Amino acid sequence: MAPSDPASTLIAATRTDGLGGRLLAMANAKALADTFGYRFGFTWNRKRAADKAFHIVDVADGIFSADFIERHWLGESVKASDFGMLDLATLAGRNLAEVAKEKKLRGWICDGIDVLQSDAPQLAKRAETLRGFDYAAPVKEAIAAAARSRIPGPMAALHLRSGDIVHGKHRASLVFADKVIPSTLVRAIVSELSSRGLETLLIGQHRPTLDYLRAETGAMLTSDFGADAFTDETLKSFFEMSLAARCRQIYSGSSVFAEIASLMGDAPLMRTTALFDAPKAAGIILDELRARQADYHPREAAFGYQSAFLAMEGKLPAPKAREILDKAYALDPQNHAYALKIASICFRERDYAAGEAVLKSVMTRQFRERPKIPLAIMQLLGEMLFRRYPFAADFEFFHAAGEAGYPYAAACSAWILQQTTTDQERALAMARRAVNAAPADPIVRKVRQRILQGKRPKSGLIAKARWRIAWLRSLGAR
Repeated sequence: MAPSDPASTLIAATRTDGLGGRLLAMANAKALADTFGYRFGFTWNRKRAADKAFHIVDVADGIFSADFIERHWLGESVKASDFGMLDLATLAGRNLAEVAKEKKLRGWICDGIDVLQSDAPQLAKRAETLRGFDYAAPVKEAIAAAARSRIPGPMAALHLRSGDIVHGKHRASLVFADKVIPSTLVRAIVSELSSRGLETLLIGQHRPTLDYLRAETGAMLTSDFGADAFTDETLKSFFEMSLAARCRQIYSGSSVFAEIASLMGDAPLMRTTALFDAPKAAGIILDELRARQADYHPREAAFGYQSAFLAMEGKLPAPKAREILDKAYALDPQNHAYALKIASICFRERDYAAGEAVLKSVMTRQFRERPKIPLAIMQLLGEMLFRRYPFAADFEFFHAAGEAGYPYAAACSAWILQQTTTDQERALAMARRAVNAAPADPIVRKVRQRILQGKRPKSGLIAKARWRIAWLRSLGAR
C-alpha cells in the first residue's frame, strides 16, 4: 500500500561501502526521520565480507544490538524501485510523505553524505542521533575504553587514512586522493600544531609508516592509548574514532571516518589546508621526499609525489610535472595512472612520439599478460567514479594524438569516446584510424573489433543479448 501518513513513510540508509559512510548515512536518515515523524530503517550485511583488508565492515550483529536490528534492520538490501532517491532538491520541495503516497513509494533512500546541509534543522541532531544508536556490547566497550583513556593535554587528531588509496586498488583512480593526508606532509603538520600548543595523535592504516612518524616527530599513536588491545578491526575503528572525538581538533582529508569522530565528540573537523595551502603543501612534500624519500615505504613516497602533482596539475611546466610523475612511477610501477598522466603531458606538448612510446610499452605488456579489451590502462581512462571521469582533463590530448595518426593514442581515444560519449561514429572513425596507422598490430585490431561491438549495457537481458550479437558481427568484420 502507498504511504498515507508520515509514520508509514520510510527513510532508509542503504550504503554498502565502508563503515564511516554507512554510519553517516544512517545518522542522516534517522535524524531526518525523527525530525518529521517518519520511520527509519537501514540495510546491512549479516554475512561476513571475504576481504577486510581495508574496508572494515563487520556484520550488523557485530555492530548493533539485537533490539536495534529488530526495530530498524530492513534486510541485506531493499528493492530500489520501491523508493525515491533523496537529494537536496527533493528535501527542499514538497512534503516527502505526500510525494511518496502519490508515487506509490515505500519511502526514500537517504544515502547522500551531504544530503543535510549546514543550515538544515536536522543537521544539529545528527551528532545526537549517532551517539544514540544502540550498539552491540563489544562496540559500547570500545567506545567506553576510549572515554577512559587519559589525554595528556591539548591535542589534535590527524587522520592520515591510507589503505586502498595508497597501498591498494584505488591508488590508480586519483579521485580518492583527497581523502588521504600524505605521510610525507606529517612532519610539517606536527611541527605547526606544536607551535600552536597542541600535541598530535596520529591515526592511520599503515603501521610501519605510523611507527616511523612517531619516532621522527614525537607524535602519539592510538596504540599508546590501548588500541592494540582490540584485535577486531571494527572494534579498533570505533575505539580510534572515539579517541579522536576527545581531541580539541580533528584534521583530515575528505574522510568520513573523521566526520564520524567529529560528530561523536562535537570536535571541530578541519582540512590541512587550514595549516598550509595546496601549493605550499606540495612544496613541503617535495622537499621532504628530496631529503628522506628512502625512509618511506615506496607507495607512501609515490603517493606523496602524486599529491604534489595533483595539487599543482596544470600549473607546472611540463618538464617539472614529468619529473614528479617519473619518480612516482619508478616507485610504484604497477600504478598506470602515472603512465596516462605522463603520456597526456607529452601529448599536450605535441611530443606525440614520446607519449605514444609510453602507451605502447604499457599496452603491449598488458596485452601479453591478458589479451582482452579493454586493457587495464584503457579501463582507467573510461571508468566513471563519483559521477565523473578521473582523466577527463586529459581526453582532448589523447584525441589530438589519435588524430595525428599515433595508433595506441588513437586506440585509447576510441575507447574514451565509446565509454564517455554517445558519438559511436567518431569512436569507430578513431578505431579505424588506429588500424590504418598500424594494420598488423593485434592490439589496435582488437580495439576496433571491441568498438564495433558498442558499449556494454549495464542491465537488461534484451540489451545484453543485442550486445552479444554485435560481438558476433564484429568478428565477421575483422
